[in-house]
Amino acid sequence: MAETFSSFRINPDRMLDSFTQLALIGATGDGGVNRPTFSDAHLAARKWLKAEIERSGLEFRSDGAGNHSAFLLCAGQHAPILLLGSHLDSVPNGGRFDGALGVMAALEVLKTVKENGIRLKVNLEAIDFTDEEGTLVGLLGSAALAGHLSQKDLASPRGGRENLVTGIARAELSDESMLSAARSKDSLAGYLELHIEQGKRLERAGVNIGIVSAIVGIWSYRLSFIGRADHAGSTIMDDRLDASLGASAFTLAARELVMKDFPNCVVNVGKMDFAPGAFNIVPARVDLALEFRSPDAEEFNRLDAALIELARREAGRFGLELKTEFLGKHSPSIMHDKVRNAFANACDNLGLSHVSLSSGAGHDGQSLSDLCPVGMIFVPSVEGASHSPREFTKWEDCVNGANVLLQAVLRLAAG
Repeated sequence: MAETFSSFRINPDRMLDSFTQLALIGATGDGGVNRPTFSDAHLAARKWLKAEIERSGLEFRSDGAGNHSAFLLCAGQHAPILLLGSHLDSVPNGGRFDGALGVMAALEVLKTVKENGIRLKVNLEAIDFTDEEGTLVGLLGSAALAGHLSQKDLASPRGGRENLVTGIARAELSDESMLSAARSKDSLAGYLELHIEQGKRLERAGVNIGIVSAIVGIWSYRLSFIGRADHAGSTIMDDRLDASLGASAFTLAARELVMKDFPNCVVNVGKMDFAPGAFNIVPARVDLALEFRSPDAEEFNRLDAALIELARREAGRFGLELKTEFLGKHSPSIMHDKVRNAFANACDNLGLSHVSLSSGAGHDGQSLSDLCPVGMIFVPSVEGASHSPREFTKWEDCVNGANVLLQAVLRLAAG
């Protein structure tokens, strides 16, 4: 059956037109976009997507978590659904390819299947997940769809409860609707996603397609180093309980720890807040945002223990108290062999080189990996740039990725 479908290709000009229109929404003038979740630009992009879906003769659907999608009936009404997609939200002043390319490619796959009248054993759905980037919660829409979102997640979101309440009100959603979006295992045949690599591995190797083997786990904390405020001029150095020293020493030591003992992992301190925060006051408290990632579950747990112990040690070294606040965890997700094989066969059929690699970034697929077979592919990122207006992928590579996605869908959906 796969041979029957091997000649089908997406329409590259049509996909480029859609992608270009979308990139204008929230455009920053320097090649990037600014579409944080439920901002004016993000809501406008979703309004545009709904109109694009309906113009294409596809069925528009949305759920209680604000996920928007195009649905194509290819089998019976009660047949399982093969999901494809990504997200339209961006980080502040981000790039126009991250997430958006995956949604546009998924939509183009449905358009191609529809115009060719292809009958499949499953139905198809191209989805735009809510808040993948974590402006409010992070992987919000996919977690809700997978049934992993809890009231606790909504009560203490990483972006702050006030921001979440304001955002979901603007989108005409609620806590209750978010928790109603879960789908059953038997309703889904799988989830496939095309994404830019956000790194240099494919470009450096001259390889067309990266077939993702695993999505890293991501763990985050707020660490508070607590000392004592004193006069910065009249308090001698030996008498200070300077919270900045513990926070700074930990940041440097965490880098050395990961590079030496956890070479497949990464750690990041992305924010420090000093209090009282004045030139002439010794810092009484420093709150820092800690995040670390690993593609291996056992290593992930060891790294967690090592970093928290390191923070305690550095706090004690300077006579400080340490408070830790756990902010969330996404476990590493292994991609499904059946989907990976479909991607590899599609690449071979299209004459595209491919390599297996892990994803250092989090993606919606990790929410769904215990619900259905999940797979991802990457296309090269020029100079590895991402989460920046410098983000760029050659259109030829975008088309290659969309055709691999189409061919994999036809292989999997044909049975």
